[in-house]
Amino acid sequence: MGALREVAASFVVPGPAGVAVRDRLRVSDADAAVLTEVGVYLGSLAAGDLAERSRQGPAHDAAGWAVRKRELTGRSSARWAGSITKATHDQWALARRGQAAHMAWLRGQIASIEARLARPLGAKADKRAGLARGYATRVEWHAKSRRLQTLKARLAVVEADWAAGRVRVVRGGKRLAHTRHHLEAAGLEEHAWRERWRAERMFLAADGESGKRFGNETLRVTDTGQVSLKLPAPLAHLANAPHGRFVLDSAVVFKHRGQEWLDRITVNRAVAYRIHHDVVRGRWYITASWQRAAPAPALPLQAALARGVVGVDMNDDHLAAWHLDMHGNPIGEPQRYFYDLTGTAQHRDAQIRHALTRLLHHARRCGAAAIAIEDLDFTDGTSREKHGRNKRFRRLISRFPTAKLRSRLVSMAAEQDIAVVAVDPAYTSRWGAQHWQKPLTTTTRTISRHDAASIAVGRRALGHPIRRRTTPPPSHQSDGAGHRTVQARPDTRRREGTRPHPPGPRTGCAPPGHGAKAGDQGAQHRSGHPAEHRSWQQDSLPLSL
Repeated sequence: MGALREVAASFVVPGPAGVAVRDRLRVSDADAAVLTEVGVYLGSLAAGDLAERSRQGPAHDAAGWAVRKRELTGRSSARWAGSITKATHDQWALARRGQAAHMAWLRGQIASIEARLARPLGAKADKRAGLARGYATRVEWHAKSRRLQTLKARLAVVEADWAAGRVRVVRGGKRLAHTRHHLEAAGLEEHAWRERWRAERMFLAADGESGKRFGNETLRVTDTGQVSLKLPAPLAHLANAPHGRFVLDSAVVFKHRGQEWLDRITVNRAVAYRIHHDVVRGRWYITASWQRAAPAPALPLQAALARGVVGVDMNDDHLAAWHLDMHGNPIGEPQRYFYDLTGTAQHRDAQIRHALTRLLHHARRCGAAAIAIEDLDFTDGTSREKHGRNKRFRRLISRFPTAKLRSRLVSMAAEQDIAVVAVDPAYTSRWGAQHWQKPLTTTTRTISRHDAASIAVGRRALGHPIRRRTTPPPSHQSDGAGHRTVQARPDTRRREGTRPHPPGPRTGCAPPGHGAKAGDQGAQHRSGHPAEHRSWQQDSLPLSL
C-alpha cells in the first residue's frame, strides 16, 4: 500500500471583491428598436477591434492601444471607444489564459499516452515505481497511438497561435455558431437563429467613472430609475433628449442590493452597466456592477469556527450537510438539499442558488458562523487516460458544478455574514464511511456515505481527526457489549497487538500474606473450624483379641 499524501491545511475563503445586480427593462417597441440598432452597430465595432488586437499579437503597447481608441472615437464617441477597447483587452487576456490551459492539458494527455504505450499489454500500474498501466488489448494500443498523433498535431497549432499572440474567439459563442449547421436537430428555424445570433453579438456595456453624474456618463441610471444612454455619432439622429442622449420610457428598480447601489450613485461613484436581450423570453435586462473599495478581510480560522461548523459534502445531485459543534460532535439530523443539473443553463443556475439558499438558512438556524466545503478541483478528472473507459464517471465529473457552486456559495454567504472554510478533500468519503456511517445508523435512521463524509469535512475544518473518540466503558467487565474502540496513534509501535495484562491479581481481594487474618493460617481455609483440617492417623490393631 502506498503512502498517504499529505493533507493541506484548511483556510477561510476570502469574500467577493465585486457586486452585480440585475433587473428587467420593460421597454416599448420603439425603445427596443433603438437599443437593437445601437447594439448591433457597437457590436460591429467591437468585432473589428478584437480582430485588430489579435493581429497585433504580444507586441501590444500603449501606443497601439491609443491608435485603436482614436479610430473608434471618430466612429462612436470617446467613452464608447474606451469601453470597447477595455472589453477587447479583457477578451484577449481571457483567450490567452484559455490557450495556456489548453496547452497544459494537451501536454499532460500526450505524456500520459506515451507512458502507457511504452508499457507491455496488460501490465499493471506500479505507483511506487511511477509506472503507468499498459493498455488491455492490441486494438486499444493502436487506437491510442493514432490519438497521440492527433493530439500532437493539435498541440503544434496551439503553440503556433501562442507564439504569434493570435487568439480564436467567436463573438456570439461557438456553440451557437455550430447550431447554425444543425438547425433541424436544434429545433430552430433560420430567422429564429439569426435573432439569437444578433442579440449575442450586440454590445451595450459601459464602464463607470467616479466623479461623473450618477457614476456613469455613457449608460446612466438616475436615483429615480430613469435609464439613458449616449448615442454614437452616426446614430445621433435617434436622440430624444439634449446632448445626443436617448432616454428609455421604462424605469428600473434594483430590489436586490438596491440601497447599496443607491448609496453609490448619489455620491457619483463608478457603476458599470450592461444591457442584454434575451430572445427566448423576449425580455431586456440591465445589469449593474461595481467593485467594493476595501473587501472585507477574511475572518481568522479559529474565530470563524468558534460556534461550530456545518460540514458539506458536494455531490452531482445534492448537498449533504451536518452541523457539528466546536468539539467535532454531530448535532441534530443530517440535511440533504437536492438540485437538478439537467436542462438549460438558467435552470441549472437557479437550482444551485435554491439549494445554497436552503443551506445558508440551515446554518443560521443552527447558530453556526461557518460552512466547511471541500476544495475540489477536477481539472484532469474528465480525461480518458485517468479513468479509462468509465465514460459514466467521466460524464459525472464533467457536469459537477465545482467552480460555480463554490463561487455562488462564497458570494451568497458573504451577505449572511457566514464564513466559508475550504478543506482538503483527501479521503473524506472513505474515512467518513469507515468511522461514522455504521455508529450513527439506527433502526429509524439510515446514514449514507455522503452524510458521513460531511462529518469528516466538518471535523477536518475544526482541526480534529476524522476518527471517532473513545467509546465509554460498558456497565460490566465482560465482552458482551463489544470491545472498546480505543485507537492508538499511527506512530505507536505494536498498536495492532493485544493489550498487556496489568500486574497483580485479576480480582480486588487482598494478595496472599496480607489482610486482617494474615497470621491465622487456619482462617485461610474454606471452612471456619481449623480442627476439621488437622491431620489424623488410625491406631494399630491389637495382636491378641
